Amino acid sequence: MRLSRYFMPTLREAPADAQIVSHQLMLRAGLIRQEAAGIYAWLPLGLKVLKKIEQVVREEMNRAGAVEILMPTLQLADLWRESGRYDDYGEEMLRIKDRHERDLLYGPTAEEVVTDIFRSYIKSYKDLPKNLYNIQWKFRDERRPRFGVMRGREFLMKDAYSFDIDEASARRSYNRMFLAYLNVYARLGLKAIPVRADTGPIGGDLSHEFIILAETGESEVFAHRDLVEMGAPGPDIDWDGDLQPLVEQRTRLYAASDEMHDQARFEAEAAEGDRMTARGIEVGHIFYFGEKYSKPMKALVTGPDGKDVPVQMGSYGVGVSRLVAAIIEASHDDAGIVWPDSVAPFGAAILNLRVGDAGCDAACEQAYKALTAAGVDPLYDDRDDRPGAKFAATDLVGIPWQLVVGPKGLADGVVELKRRATGERQSLPLDAALKAITG
Repeated sequence: MRLSRYFMPTLREAPADAQIVSHQLMLRAGLIRQEAAGIYAWLPLGLKVLKKIEQVVREEMNRAGAVEILMPTLQLADLWRESGRYDDYGEEMLRIKDRHERDLLYGPTAEEVVTDIFRSYIKSYKDLPKNLYNIQWKFRDERRPRFGVMRGREFLMKDAYSFDIDEASARRSYNRMFLAYLNVYARLGLKAIPVRADTGPIGGDLSHEFIILAETGESEVFAHRDLVEMGAPGPDIDWDGDLQPLVEQRTRLYAASDEMHDQARFEAEAAEGDRMTARGIEVGHIFYFGEKYSKPMKALVTGPDGKDVPVQMGSYGVGVSRLVAAIIEASHDDAGIVWPDSVAPFGAAILNLRVGDAGCDAACEQAYKALTAAGVDPLYDDRDDRPGAKFAATDLVGIPWQLVVGPKGLADGVVELKRRATGERQSLPLDAALKAITG
């Protein structure tokens, strides 16, 4: 993409009401624009990052055996009455009437809708297990939306729902999602810690939050150091095998957010040198809640004994739009965003320091064509602007590689290559620089 043709409205200063780093940088870098309190338009750069995160989540869900569907944003109130949650959910639910006076709501979550879909088609234990997931916009009418997309009212969420014949099978489904989530966060360049969590209005008796480490995080995390350094299980998991040992390896070590922290237990379960305290941001939540929805909604299957039983269910949420902000909170510096390669809006930036100079123009065109052909997706800054402004804008939006082309360097047969994450700079012949970017 040529920047002269692109839409990237950057700001020198963030609005005064932007209180946290991610909100400030998302506005300054032109990722989002606020349309109303807690509601944002996603501009081209932000949308590219959002779609890349969404794709990583999708690939890991598919790998773990989940099947994608797309559910509506508007839901029938009668389904929520059937489950017993319509009156209990509270003022965060946006309630709507259509022209026929039917009660609808803008879905804050989708347990009722997916249970209705399931019970319409699945009647036998032979068709289990099933895990259906949905990447869709949700709405919760927060009383005080703040911190940009970190706590907005409208947000993009991946929500998966498992259906099993008994508790043992349901826990196997839970374990698949537990490990899949760790792989998601690792691919996004994040260190994630699973901590036991309160089930809240979702319900159930088994729940974990996934918290990524970030100095500017909203929560305090207390964990055994080995858990932080353990890393993700990786792609070579036998998803049909016994996953319990992999899960227990991570859950037997102490980990808690400040809401669930027990200092005495922490000291008993982790030696002083193994205790780690850090700030963190919640980016995912998984629940096993058994018959909470299947029983009142009569989502029944015929078991091996011929009797109908409610299915055992779990739900698994990842805040896709929240992850954009969380990654920025975990990865930024004084100059701007530092995107991991996996989600950066562009793979490399080409900075032409003297537009109109025949040598600079030719070298930039050569680089642009080569990187495009290699699938790097370059952003070519072909604007007639000051070099300082180009450097500042490229640092601000966080593109991983910067290829700087100027007449002085070309006279010496080199261009400058900068790695955004480390600040390392090299003077290289153009072909060598392109090879470094493409790997």
